[in-house]
Amino acid sequence: MPPTSTPTLRQRRLGAELRKLRERAGLTATQAAAHLGVNQARVSMIETGRTPVSADRVRATARAYTCTDDSLVDALAAMTGRRTRGWWEEYREHLRPDLIDLAELEHHATQLQVALTLHIPALLQTTDHARAMLGEAVPAFRPYELEHWLSFRIKRQALLHRSDPLPYSALVHEAALRMQYGGSDTARSQLAHILELGEQDNVTVRVIPFATPSFPGNGQSFDYVRGPVPQLDTVQLDTHHGCEFLDAEAQLNKYRTVLDRMEACALKPQKSRDFIQRIMRSI
Repeated sequence: MPPTSTPTLRQRRLGAELRKLRERAGLTATQAAAHLGVNQARVSMIETGRTPVSADRVRATARAYTCTDDSLVDALAAMTGRRTRGWWEEYREHLRPDLIDLAELEHHATQLQVALTLHIPALLQTTDHARAMLGEAVPAFRPYELEHWLSFRIKRQALLHRSDPLPYSALVHEAALRMQYGGSDTARSQLAHILELGEQDNVTVRVIPFATPSFPGNGQSFDYVRGPVPQLDTVQLDTHHGCEFLDAEAQLNKYRTVLDRMEACALKPQKSRDFIQRIMRSI
């Protein structure tokens, strides 16, 4: 398969995981190349995601690096080959590359957990709410840009409704629920939409009230995207400069702990539903 100058997040992650295996084996790139019967440049291209690699090559590499974690090797082998030509590809010329990577990451996730303080989770937003939010972007979107962003966001939500719906849980702070983007009617419709989605077996919404005596994580919003094995989990941070993806072991452990602590101070699902209904009545 020919090399690519613009590897996707998934391709880069596969290469990075193979590099981790090599480093754990105590091998330099030159030594690894000798074990694999290739030159050092090819090892480098594979580890940066610029050269697609076959499942057989991944398994041979894992053997050369004395990796005995069969579950991890199977998961890495499943990441090989050409990139998935999903619906998000039609947006590649219109949106930032990190957003395309996010859609592909969500597509391959086994579970998605989000924690938000000031915004309704993107996968739970109504069209009117999303339009009002995106209308506040700085710098402002041109009309056609706004429509690209809006349709992209709505299409991401199909994950919750497909034949094998993605297990999805959201920890949402009361502050986000009380924001009235688009006005009171839009806000009430948005809360009703959250309640409706929360009735699905795969969707869980839990509220963190203002009255909660502790709030771990310093209010930072993030997505925790679970992979087929824990080593392939990813944290996505939504920053002013775009999506930031974290996958170092220490980073994953940190955000797992933050999630656990946030869940400990959130209302249970039914109490969360009652809480959201009270907010609706107050708008």
